Amino acid sequence: MIRIEHVSKQYGNFKVLDDCSTTIEEGEVVVICGPSGSGKSTLIKCINALEPYGDGRIFLDSVEVGTKGTKLSTLRAKVGMVFQHFELFPHLSIIDNLILGQRKVLGRSREEATQKAQKLLTRVGLSDQALKYPGALSGGQQQRVAIARALSMDPSVILFDEPTSALDPEMVSEVLDLMSELAREGMTMVIVTHEMGFARRVSNRVIFMDCGRIVEDLPTQQFFDTPRSDRAKDFLSKVLHD
Repeated sequence: MIRIEHVSKQYGNFKVLDDCSTTIEEGEVVVICGPSGSGKSTLIKCINALEPYGDGRIFLDSVEVGTKGTKLSTLRAKVGMVFQHFELFPHLSIIDNLILGQRKVLGRSREEATQKAQKLLTRVGLSDQALKYPGALSGGQQQRVAIARALSMDPSVILFDEPTSALDPEMVSEVLDLMSELAREGMTMVIVTHEMGFARRVSNRVIFMDCGRIVEDLPTQQFFDTPRSDRAKDFLSKVLHD
């Protein structure tokens, strides 16, 4: 489904991505982890062209992401994105946040888009918040709205960029529970996260990055039990036992 081939990216002399290659198959849940500044968020933003990359190629199915002929709105409808800070439109009601992309990108009627939005808000437990504005909701509620908004576009894959790092601790579980439910239903997901317990429980595979490189790309149990690199062993010793 997603194929990343030898992708590199630089800011001046600083190499934020260095020869990254991996594939993500339909139905996989892949966690990307690593220290701050390792290139995790940049890599997933390259997948839906939120960040341009220099060398290499990225494909979504048979469509190459970085070429001029790729229609970005169509690409981003297939690749949902959930951000660290929600990125909801503050001047729109919750339900209008879910309707906007459906109408503008997918061409759905307002009635059809509204029905889809209401169904998804019910699913994430927020049907009674539909007419409120984002600022009236808690962080956990806003992130569940952001996930519902991504789902409203019927994506093939959803990318999550540290979806719980801006939340108060008591709000983290409600978002992770929803993501776990999506994983059980077979949604293809790529998740940048520091929540290692969640990663161990939900993911099929873990990609560990450091200094812009993919250091480990292993099945989840193997990554946690017998990582190959000293760098990954050191990382896990700190995040699992501190």
